[in-house]
Order: sequence, then structure tokens, then C-alpha cells
Amino acid sequence: MSQGLARPVENLISEFMKLPSVGQKSAQRLAYHFIGRSRDEIERLCRALIEVKDRICECRECGNLSEKPVCPICSNPSRDRNSICAVADFRDVAAIEKTGAYRGLYVVLGGLISPMEGVGPANLRFGLLKEKIDKGFSGEVIIATNPTVNGETTALYIVRLLAGTGVKVSRLAYGLPVGASLEYADEITLSRAIAGRKEF
Repeated sequence: MSQGLARPVENLISEFMKLPSVGQKSAQRLAYHFIGRSRDEIERLCRALIEVKDRICECRECGNLSEKPVCPICSNPSRDRNSICAVADFRDVAAIEKTGAYRGLYVVLGGLISPMEGVGPANLRFGLLKEKIDKGFSGEVIIATNPTVNGETTALYIVRLLAGTGVKVSRLAYGLPVGASLEYADEITLSRAIAGRKEF
């Protein structure tokens, strides 16, 4: 990569390029931005990154990010315990929570079934969902996976997994455009998708 840059600058650019959706030009802009910041600002950022790494874990009840063994959603007694929303990852929880339209619980699967990427059911947290059903959950499971091929494959797997359990299974309404990610959907679209969900 050398363009007459000092080695520490090259190293910083290389690290930024490992971030999602960050190419060389964006990595250079980020590097130059941080070079211009004060040492205190850099140290605060480093402490925040280390704190996230040291203190954030997965909730044992749902798989969401948490600072404690059980996340604030699962430990909140006012949440609707007759509704579980199955999502691919924690970003989807944040997107749905932002709408204020859903007051139930979650199961964060940790991804989507993707044979092309070698991700099968055994690599995801379907066991967490099944465990809740086996413990007597008899409400509604809302499937909130992205309307993509992998999202649909995952949704169909959940339907088969829960077949014969007596649990109501629904899917977010297609207020979301095909190929979209929940993470980037606006609140109105997500709210309508939640309100207009249909039973499988």
C-alpha cells in the first residue's frame, strides 16, 4: 500500500480497511481524521472499544447483546411474554425496538441459514427458540428475518421446527421491500410491517 506514508499511518489504514464496507479511500479519511484528534479523544475511543469487548456478552435468554447475563428486555416484567420475535441479529432488535411498536421478547438467531456461506441450522440459535417452546411457551412466534433468499430459507426452517407445537407462527408483513435489511428500514415501514404481520 506504501504511498510514501509513515508505517504507523499505513498500519492504521490497514486496520480500518478490515471494517465492514470500508475501502481504502474511506480508511485513509478515517486515519487522517484520527491523526488530527487529541490524545485524550483517541484514548476515550480506545477505552470504549475495550469496554465493549470486556463487558458485553450475549443474553442467555435471547442471544441479544447485554452487559449482564440477562438483557434489559428479557428481565423487564412489563414485556409481553406471549410473543417472541425471531431475528437474525442484534441490529434487528435495535431497529424493531426503535419503532416502539413491539413489546414482546426476542430470540436472536445469530445469522441466517446460508448454504453458500456454510451456515446451517446447527450454526444458529434455533435451540434457544425450541427450548422456550419446550418449557411451555404457547403464544406467538413472529418471524422477522430479512425478505431475502436466506431470510426466507430461515423462516421456512422455523415454520418446520415449530410444526405440531400448537404455537402460532407469523411473519412480518411485506411492507419491507424485497432485498432490504431490517437494520436500514425506517420506523414507519417497520411499524407497518409489524402491525400487518400474517400467520404462516
